Amino acid sequence: MNIEGRLLANRYEIIKNIGNGGMATVYKAKDHVLNRFVAVKILRDEFTTDNEFIKRFNSEAQAVASLTHPNIVSVYDVGNEGDLYYIVMELIQGKTLKEIIVEEGLLSWKWSLNVAMQIASALETAHKNNIVHRDIKPHNIIITEEGVAKVTDFGIAKAVSNSTITAFGTTLGSVHYFSPEHARGGYTDAKSDLYSLGVVMYEMLTGKVPFEADTPVSVALMHMQEKVVEPITVNPSIPVAVNKIVLKAMQKDPNLRYSSATEMLRDMNLALKNPNGNFVDVKVEDDEFSTQKIPTVNPNTTDNKNNKEESFIKKHKVIASLLGAVILFSLTIGITYFALSSTEVKDVQIPSLVSLTQQEAKQKVEELKLVYEELEPEYNAEVEAGKIIRQDPEYRENYTIKENTTIKVVISKGQELTIVPKVVGKEKEEAIAMLEEAKLEAEIIEEKSTTVQQNYVISQEIEAKKEVYAGGTVKIHVSIGTGIEQVSVPYVVGKSEAEATKLLTDNKLKVKQVITTEDSTKDDGIILKQDIEAGTTVDEGTEVTLTKNVLPKLTNGTVKVNVKSLLQGKVEYEDEAKTKVKKVKLEIKVGEDTVYKEDVEPTKTDVSKEISGIGTVQVRVYIDGVLKKTASFKLSDKTLTIE
Repeated sequence: MNIEGRLLANRYEIIKNIGNGGMATVYKAKDHVLNRFVAVKILRDEFTTDNEFIKRFNSEAQAVASLTHPNIVSVYDVGNEGDLYYIVMELIQGKTLKEIIVEEGLLSWKWSLNVAMQIASALETAHKNNIVHRDIKPHNIIITEEGVAKVTDFGIAKAVSNSTITAFGTTLGSVHYFSPEHARGGYTDAKSDLYSLGVVMYEMLTGKVPFEADTPVSVALMHMQEKVVEPITVNPSIPVAVNKIVLKAMQKDPNLRYSSATEMLRDMNLALKNPNGNFVDVKVEDDEFSTQKIPTVNPNTTDNKNNKEESFIKKHKVIASLLGAVILFSLTIGITYFALSSTEVKDVQIPSLVSLTQQEAKQKVEELKLVYEELEPEYNAEVEAGKIIRQDPEYRENYTIKENTTIKVVISKGQELTIVPKVVGKEKEEAIAMLEEAKLEAEIIEEKSTTVQQNYVISQEIEAKKEVYAGGTVKIHVSIGTGIEQVSVPYVVGKSEAEATKLLTDNKLKVKQVITTEDSTKDDGIILKQDIEAGTTVDEGTEVTLTKNVLPKLTNGTVKVNVKSLLQGKVEYEDEAKTKVKKVKLEIKVGEDTVYKEDVEPTKTDVSKEISGIGTVQVRVYIDGVLKKTASFKLSDKTLTIE
């Protein structure tokens, strides 16, 4: 059926075929509601004709859709249009693990262990949600371009295994990875997935599957009867601990395997740190699972018969192929029927044990001829101490298990108590870590503080050493510092008072005071000095003191100079002055301005000059170019006499 271009559910536009499997065809599609590309898996026709399969498929697919894990391909939607049933999934760019093994052969033990840990992590989440995959194989593991392992097809295998025999050919394709109990048609659970993961690890580490034969039936028998060749024998570079992890996962007796994916993950983590450590506990299997030899027929008595069969097959290839398929089908059905009928174990409803007391649960399990097993007890805030928190397998209405199946329970230890640590004075991240170590959560409240350094704890709302329930919240107050902004002081020297004040204010600073001084060499009214150097970083609102230049107002005065008296000791008479003194020069300046500068007679007794201006008056008398006399005064309507 070509459905490219078709729009499913008025939402998913089928773009192109990107893969074919035993149970479905996979298409790339565009989700027009969320505007993203997705993978749409269309189930093959042989599965859609069985109502029981469809019922189980929908139930399992809905359960898987609730799983959220980075190593599980997300299921977005499940639906059908007429007899076309589909699953909408996350679109992954990458290769299947099987393709990688085929291309590269055996893989490095570290890479293999890393991939196996990701698969185990996915199984851990699924098993905790009471979802068993039942078809773990490299074909169902996609390795993304970033090296992330993604497990797909959760729950579909369960629907197939419970469907009619039309699905049997598909199931045989996975026989290389079947657990012994799956191969014999028995009850499969989380431990069956761990066996299959062990087989996947075996293939990654050695480049081949542990059991290989001419027919799927023979492979199934080998899983049930034959002892596996240790992977370290095939590939001596495999570390001891990794070798043992594979062997423990592939124990034929489920009770000798890992009890959970969590336990298997723990050994995997240890193997990364100590690859040749002796921490994996592999127990010896009983004789029940030892190799069973099948008697051989004398080859001499069968040569003629084989020749005739060979001649017939060559002449009638189509008939021979059909006959072989019928024989294989019949043989498989016979093996499965024999395995099931030989045990004669009754089916019983899975009991509901959650919230029962330890004694009540044990009694109920034993009455149903099941095996009661307690796992490590756990603290629980919702279930009181001594009662069952959860069970494995989980109770489901109308779901049965075989007699003698183990029911594992976890008993509540009640709500856990813990001691509040002292975090006052600790850096914020350290305080959070201390609370988390005490199984408490931190609620951060930020506060300004002038005494506690930024990012450190000022106080805590539950006092240290107090006993509280684990999982609670402790409010801690953390300093954000003073909360005052740091600003840079601008350069205001040379500005007017108004300009300087505005510039400081714009920079979130204040003018504390303005001191006045007089500097006749500088302009009147400008800022001569600031008490905080420009460029200094200070708190906003800091006050700056300015020094302002203030010159006196315009005033008048008189300068009188007795030149003759200045020449005493140099000349005695006027005629001498004329011959001995060649030149007398008088210079008067007000501030920086020269207001009078000219030569005068040496015999003058009174040289008088009226002056005005702002600033200090400076008077200089030069005789023959030599400064003879200086004087200065401030103008204030007075007379300066120089003699």
